[in-house]
Amino acid sequence: MKKIVLFAAIAAAVGFASCTAQAPKANLKNEVDTLSYMMGVNNTQGLNDFLVGRMGVDLNDMDAFLKGFIEASTKTSKKDKAYMAGLQIGQQVAVDMFEGINQQIFGGDSLQSLNKADFLAGFIAAVKGNAAFTLDSARVYVETHADAIKAKALESRYGENKAAGEAFLAENAKKEGVVTTESGLQYKVIKEGKGEVPTATSTVKVNYKGTLIDGTEFDSSYKRNEPTTFRANQVIKGWTEALTMMPVGSKWELYIPQELAYGARETGGQIKPFSTLIFEVELLEVVNPKK
Repeated sequence: MKKIVLFAAIAAAVGFASCTAQAPKANLKNEVDTLSYMMGVNNTQGLNDFLVGRMGVDLNDMDAFLKGFIEASTKTSKKDKAYMAGLQIGQQVAVDMFEGINQQIFGGDSLQSLNKADFLAGFIAAVKGNAAFTLDSARVYVETHADAIKAKALESRYGENKAAGEAFLAENAKKEGVVTTESGLQYKVIKEGKGEVPTATSTVKVNYKGTLIDGTEFDSSYKRNEPTTFRANQVIKGWTEALTMMPVGSKWELYIPQELAYGARETGGQIKPFSTLIFEVELLEVVNPKK
């Protein structure tokens, strides 16, 4: 009796819903029919969040979504499938792929962007097989030019940051006790140790504090109450150079030019591209590998 009532309730709901769109009409004659319908309902879980978060759909436009959904789900010929695939991939390329690449190159700079029309023209020409360049030549061009264009865009956006670092280092070099190496690294010995000097492949244990040139602290092993251990050549170039000159027991203050730090990369939110960094580094130990 309960099963009959359930079937009747579902049928009434389906009959009402089917009047609002050109959707397939449910015909719940048995348990398999009902299971099919229920599975359809059940698989809409999370759909709205996916449409909004991943596909950028406005939930006020659900009629348009359903129109496209119904068309796609009822067209099954080879040409229909190719057309629907074109619609789907076109959206992914024009929105997700293009915007993702644009973000990689120009970050959040709203004043700079790749040319979407040229991007799509190149994509379509390659699919047709009549692109002005081969896939290999395009790949090589991207590999050799994308980073340079990205760096140029970042320098345009963060040029003041780079200039501030250069000015700081120029003044800092004049201070008593500051040594400038051939690479441009600057350091000042706070405490001179007497122990072993690491090589680039040595594993070292250090305590450190990192700040920007304005004094903003972005990292500290002291605050974590735990020294950090790593191989000397697995860190930024400025650190590697300094560590391979420091005897164990030393404590130095490092002034690292952006090109020996993270360069054009943004790191951890606080370290912007082209940032000159200051580190207080205490070399505690060269960790010998177990034999």
